Amino acid sequence: MLVIGVGHPDGGDDAAGLLVARRLRARGLRAIELPGEAAGLMEAWEGEQDVILADATLTGAPAGSIRIWDACSAPLRRESFRCSTHGMGVAEAVELARVLGRLPARMRIYGIEGRRFDPGAELSPEVAAAIDEAVRQILQEAERCTRRD
Repeated sequence: MLVIGVGHPDGGDDAAGLLVARRLRARGLRAIELPGEAAGLMEAWEGEQDVILADATLTGAPAGSIRIWDACSAPLRRESFRCSTHGMGVAEAVELARVLGRLPARMRIYGIEGRRFDPGAELSPEVAAAIDEAVRQILQEAERCTRRD
């Protein structure tokens, strides 16, 4: 399993995915951090069979909400990832990979709803708590995958 944390380190809640990846890497999981540009994401998951992507979202849900998408089962709505600073971000990378037949066999996206995205903003308390919860859930998922192998 590869975990890809997406975000910007100085963008307030936009750092959520990066922080998830850092904490998981510290716990021994394969985890990398990327800014969320489509080509870089597709390159990172090339050849991987099982990928979890963690990113901040802005859907209108309460801050700190965690939503999990199965990227292989249905198209992603770009609106859920509108906090991206890139013209082509997570949703576009997934959909382009789908069209090109380059999605991993299994891909889940853990979206953490943010509320502070201004440059230099602090991480909101709701997102900080959600990061801990997302890490816990991903560790459980990794443990289940290890038991299956």
